Amino acid sequence: MADLNEDDDNESLSQILAELESLSLSSNPNPNSPPPPPLTEPALRSLLSLSSSGDAVSLLFLRLGELNLQISCLLSPLSSSMDSSSSSLSLLASRAYLSLLLSPSAPLFSLFTPLAFLSLLSSVRRFSLLASRAYLSLLLSPSAPLFSLFTPLAFLSLLSSVRRSMKSQPQAAATPPVSNPKGHPKGRRKRKELDRDDWRFERGGANLVESVLELLELALGKVPLDAAHDARKSLVETIVSVLELSGSNRISDLCFKILYGVVSRPEHGDQVNSAVEVLKNLTPLILLQVKSPLRTSVLGFVTGKIVPLGRENEKVRKALVYMPRFLACKAPEKSEPRAAAIESILEIVKVMEEEDQIGFVDYVVKMNEGKTNLRLLAVDLILGFFTSFADLFRLTDMEQESEECPALKCLKALIHRCDDSMGGIRARALTNLAHAIDILLRDANNCEELQDVVSAGHLGFKKLLRERCGDEKAAVRKGALLLITKSISLIGRPIDQVILRTMAAACSDSLVSIRKAALMALSEVYRRFPDDRVISEWLHAVPPLIADNETSIQDECESLFLELVLDRICEASKVSLSTDTVDLDSVFPEGILYLLKEICDGEVAPCVKKICANLGKKKKLKASIVVSLQNIISTSETLWLRSSMPIEKWVAPPGAWQLLSEVSLFTPKSVDWKFLHHHWKLLDQANPEEIKEDFDGQEADSFSWAGDRVFLLQTIANVSVELPPVPASELATNLLSRVENFNMNLNEVDAHVKALKILCKRKAVSSEEGHTLVLTWVNQLLTKAFKILDKYVTDIPESVKASTFLTPPSGRRKGKKEASASKSMLKAVTAVFTIGSLILICPSADLQGITPLLHTIITSGNSELKPKQLADFKVSVKEISPSLYIQSWVTMGKVCLIDDKLAKRYIPLFVQELEKSDCAALRNNIMVMMADFCVRYTALVDCYISRITIALRDPCEVVRRQTFVLLSRLLQRDYVKWRGVLFLRFLLSLVDECENIRHLADFLFGSILKVKAPLLAYNSFIEAIFVLNDCNAHSGQSETQGSLPNGARRFSIRGNDEKSRSQRMHIYVSLLKQMAPEHLLATSAKLCAEVLAAASDGLLSIDDAAGQSVLKDALQILSCKEMKIHQSRTSDSHEMDDEPGDSTGALQAARGRVVTHVAKKNLIQNAVPIFIELKRLLESKNSPLIGSLMDCLRSLLKDYKNEFEEILVADKQLQKELMYDMKKYENAKAKSTYDKVIASAHKSRSVLKEVNNGGELRTPPLGSMSVPKLKSATRDRTVAGVLESVRRRETFEFDDEN
Repeated sequence: MADLNEDDDNESLSQILAELESLSLSSNPNPNSPPPPPLTEPALRSLLSLSSSGDAVSLLFLRLGELNLQISCLLSPLSSSMDSSSSSLSLLASRAYLSLLLSPSAPLFSLFTPLAFLSLLSSVRRFSLLASRAYLSLLLSPSAPLFSLFTPLAFLSLLSSVRRSMKSQPQAAATPPVSNPKGHPKGRRKRKELDRDDWRFERGGANLVESVLELLELALGKVPLDAAHDARKSLVETIVSVLELSGSNRISDLCFKILYGVVSRPEHGDQVNSAVEVLKNLTPLILLQVKSPLRTSVLGFVTGKIVPLGRENEKVRKALVYMPRFLACKAPEKSEPRAAAIESILEIVKVMEEEDQIGFVDYVVKMNEGKTNLRLLAVDLILGFFTSFADLFRLTDMEQESEECPALKCLKALIHRCDDSMGGIRARALTNLAHAIDILLRDANNCEELQDVVSAGHLGFKKLLRERCGDEKAAVRKGALLLITKSISLIGRPIDQVILRTMAAACSDSLVSIRKAALMALSEVYRRFPDDRVISEWLHAVPPLIADNETSIQDECESLFLELVLDRICEASKVSLSTDTVDLDSVFPEGILYLLKEICDGEVAPCVKKICANLGKKKKLKASIVVSLQNIISTSETLWLRSSMPIEKWVAPPGAWQLLSEVSLFTPKSVDWKFLHHHWKLLDQANPEEIKEDFDGQEADSFSWAGDRVFLLQTIANVSVELPPVPASELATNLLSRVENFNMNLNEVDAHVKALKILCKRKAVSSEEGHTLVLTWVNQLLTKAFKILDKYVTDIPESVKASTFLTPPSGRRKGKKEASASKSMLKAVTAVFTIGSLILICPSADLQGITPLLHTIITSGNSELKPKQLADFKVSVKEISPSLYIQSWVTMGKVCLIDDKLAKRYIPLFVQELEKSDCAALRNNIMVMMADFCVRYTALVDCYISRITIALRDPCEVVRRQTFVLLSRLLQRDYVKWRGVLFLRFLLSLVDECENIRHLADFLFGSILKVKAPLLAYNSFIEAIFVLNDCNAHSGQSETQGSLPNGARRFSIRGNDEKSRSQRMHIYVSLLKQMAPEHLLATSAKLCAEVLAAASDGLLSIDDAAGQSVLKDALQILSCKEMKIHQSRTSDSHEMDDEPGDSTGALQAARGRVVTHVAKKNLIQNAVPIFIELKRLLESKNSPLIGSLMDCLRSLLKDYKNEFEEILVADKQLQKELMYDMKKYENAKAKSTYDKVIASAHKSRSVLKEVNNGGELRTPPLGSMSVPKLKSATRDRTVAGVLESVRRRETFEFDDEN
């Protein structure tokens, strides 16, 4: 049998040698020649059979030497066979080659060549993992020639095989093979068989990958990679890709072991480079946006394996130190991925040595001065430092230099970023600074040191808050408000007035988030420092938010009012007087009495009323509030009586009765009837039977008692259901008798009438009975009031005649008559006011005779408007009794509110009186009535809106403000539309003399109108220029202003003086700020077409003052910075509130580029030709406007210096002039700046010289000084005190200068 095998081997050997010899003879020695033909299949089988025997293999290579055939003569055709397109031949050649390599007697180093090995890998590509495992097994064989088998190319093929298998595995595993039903039967069967084989193979792919990785880990223990840098790099990349694609924990563990081996073993090359390579490739996995198990495991590998290794190995530590910095540079710009990157960075830095942590902090502080994305990342990282490194970031160790304190460094960096040029970074820096301070304040040890840092002033903390609270960007203002909220304990008293007012103003911001932040910030200041200024600002800012459109703000407003106002007042429920108490302020907690006083403010009271109503409906009002208010009133009375003061002079603490009247409606059972009855009797004594004071100016105490009676009556009405029957009946009788006397203060009339109505309705058995009872006494009062009023009107002519033709009485007789007339007049005024109150509570009352009488009064002196039966009444009530005249108009307005027929007749009369009246009080009241008419009779009033708006230019500030507020409310509720002259007339409020009106106008145009009608400013801009200059050249201007006499003149700011021009420019700028970039571009085109082109074509006359003003305004508008269209402006509003790098920001930037391009095109094609024609016209007329035109052109073209020739191709002379002017302007500006610097330095040197000389600059004696004279009764004593204080002043010398 052995002889038979030897014969077979000899035969195979002869066949192989013969074929190799023939191939050698036919081969071309040229290296560029094509590869030799492959071996035949019989030769390959013979070679495979020979490789099983070591002796045969030895004999093969011996015979090759005898025939002068090199081993390459075998490897080349064998490689061609492995590269063959025939799969069977290729696999057979690969098997034969591998068998030869594994033969013990084969010349391994000669057989193993890169080309041959690559051919092998190519042939087994379909089964690459099997080939990889075979290769690794070969490498790990104890008898294998390790250094010959391992080559970089083979190793790279191995790694490529692993990567390829990992990419194909999930797809194969997820999608089972599906046959093609439309294919041919044979092809379909073959395809199905192949797919089935692939599927069978891939199902075991995971195990095969694990096997390959296990062998690879063992191979790395034997094979050094120090000389194969590319192989090491490819290995790291492959393992990381396997790690990324694998879903098996076992595979991940093997990958981490391989990577750890690459870093930890010096034989694989420089450990610094190895660690850098590994960490660099792991960076994308660490920066994954989504929190995945893979990201967690990679971070665990770095923090649990590499960091401990770095503590033992300086080279690894060196690479590890730079990893967080590399991650920071590679961190994405979008917000969510950036947040994940920051979390990863902090997790790595957290486990590093303290020295390395401080080094990274220094790097971040320096990064704080870098590009936009780096500055934003640094700001977020600094906050992470305060959160993660509590022990390192403390301010307790302030004995060190400030540069050595990481916490102080980071605080300075954040404060510095609060002034960043990018609004988004400013906002983030302020927000993070607020959170950092909040974190530091949690440690009591940091509080004192942080207080010293903030109060020292070298960080500019208060200045920062003042500037950022008024920042133009909403997100920045929000961040500043949050910073105030968190750092209020550090600011200390007194609170900066500017900051306080800015927070209060922010409560009316157009953005919901800003209002919420301001609400919380101001409330936090109130909690910490409840002094008078803070309480006042809080009450004027927070309670008005109860009318906010946002429900969440309303709820927060109610909660804060309950906490900071009502709950604080509840603290007075258990307060009692001691025997030695003298001052009322010392009895109650700090700020309660002032809080009650501020609630009485006219702007605060309506808001408090609505808040209490909302809280009462939600059943959040406690009985203790009522008890506290009763205790405050009773304690005040007791303390007053204890001081032996007359009870007639006692006044309850302001606001106590008012708040009690609001709260008692929802807590009627908590009010003590004995308490109410006692104080009603007490306050009733303040109503004298004879009113001696003048109606227009009563004593303060009497007026206060009248106000208290009003709120007491409202309280009684609120608790009327709980009143006993007998006291309720007595009270109703008392109220009716008081009203019948018609001698009350007008403020009390409504309260008495409403209380009487409520008492009747609640004590009646049925609603019909209550209505009948009310109607009975209402008609009774109307009859008496009519008689009083009619008698007074009838007696007026007689009194006028008596005073005209009779000798004036003198002495006591004159005093009695004057007192009687005054009393009669006051009674008539009260009667007419009572009529109005009765009409509103009972519209069905009988008004027979009252309406003609009111008509007589309001038309007295105008015979055209009187009825025939009253034509003989020629006395003007307006001159004799202005108060009666005004109240008659008010009552007539109330009558018209319930009678639409009368309203239709009298509304024109109201409008006429509004225009002609010289009484500001009457104009103000009529304006209020017109607002009510507009709600009730919208169609009737709409045609008079243009005449009503004249009140916006009323000489009285109160009337202007009232008109502005009322019309603004009507506009917001859509009772009045923004059309016609209304918008143009509202513009004048932007430059009103009253600062309060200007503030309201800025809020209306900048916040409300910008949202409600965003295109209004753009659509009316050109017309506004003509209207403000009182120029009729524009087509729409004459239509809007021509209907009213003097309407254009009254609502214009004509003139070329500095004040008029600045006011007009302020209005223009306010409108431009509301426009989007595309609207600015369109406005620029309209200015050129409708103003500049009109002027050059002669349609706009430049010979008169109005036309010149319009043209000059248009040139100034075109050159102002608000008209500039840059990319930064187009995305500015978005960029400040959103994160840089977000998709919306990219869209805004693209939009900005488009608009900028269109703006340049419009300038070249439309604007410049018009400017050239206009310049020629102005030059021909020697117009002074040529300077304004050149300034405008210079401003427009300064951004296009490189395109001058292209833009001004039609006028070379203009091109040269502009170039010369711009150069001259820049030189003059530079020279001016230089001269100022030189002058400042020269002045400083001269002052120092004079100070050093000493004798040349002395203070003159007091005798030679001109002391201002003080006009005072204590003049001599005051001047002497001033002079004495001057004499006692110490002198300060500078030792270093002397």
